[in-house]
Amino acid sequence: MPRAATPRAATSLADRIVPKILFLCALVSVLATAGIVAVLAIESAALFSSIGLSSFFLDTQWTPLFTDKHYGIWPLAAGTLLTTAIALAVALPLGLFAAIYLSEIASKRARRILKPTLEVLAGIPTVVYGYFALTMITPALQRVVPGLAAFNALSAGITMGMMILPLVASLSDDALFAVPQSLREGAYALGASQRATVFRVVLPTAISGVGAAAILAVSRAIGETMIVAVAAGQQPRLTLDPRVPIETMTAYIVQVSLGDTPSGSLEYRTLFAVGAALFVITLGLNILAQRMRGRLAGRTL
Repeated sequence: MPRAATPRAATSLADRIVPKILFLCALVSVLATAGIVAVLAIESAALFSSIGLSSFFLDTQWTPLFTDKHYGIWPLAAGTLLTTAIALAVALPLGLFAAIYLSEIASKRARRILKPTLEVLAGIPTVVYGYFALTMITPALQRVVPGLAAFNALSAGITMGMMILPLVASLSDDALFAVPQSLREGAYALGASQRATVFRVVLPTAISGVGAAAILAVSRAIGETMIVAVAAGQQPRLTLDPRVPIETMTAYIVQVSLGDTPSGSLEYRTLFAVGAALFVITLGLNILAQRMRGRLAGRTL
């Protein structure tokens, strides 16, 4: 009869298998990312070989689905940056103040209740945010903002700001909470008030983490799709007027992905060129955020 495996032998076998399984999981993620990058690069290169880079970067109109075709990316980039700027104008100050309250002022009981409640906002599907912007925010804004269209960048940007507010608040709270207590006690020992301690000692010390939260919020706002697809309209125009309909990069990707555009056509390949531009922007922001978080980790060790 064969001998039963001893517990020590089973543990040794598990120690050899588990790292290989984890390596395969990591390898799948890397290969998936490499595949996505390769598809974006190949399809984008096919588009650029037909229209030229100058049409993509120098034209000020984006009408690849119309009879009079133009391939300038700037109307989509302007719509994306406009909604992102509005979202950050809402999310950054509110999120930072919420983080300061949770980290420096709120009691432990209030922190245990308020922080999870705030983070519930992050669990709401973004399409629900989109219809909330269209049916609630836009009618409310039309009472105070003259000339506001039914689809506009303003309501979409404000709603995106509400969506990313928990991200800013949670990450900023973690950065503030990581500041050593000895710095606060030292400030109080020198006679500083709570306000001076927060804004002159704690916040400057945690500025790297707060900055990383802001950059991740920018990345999240640029990549948001459903809110802008529902509430901002689908009219690519080179404007900074938040009252009119615009179209963002992600909203255009949704429009082309509906299935009406023939596969392999130039119009279809614009989908990948826009996706590649979006990928480059978000990748740059994520790298910047990681570097800032690394600086924070170095400070707190």
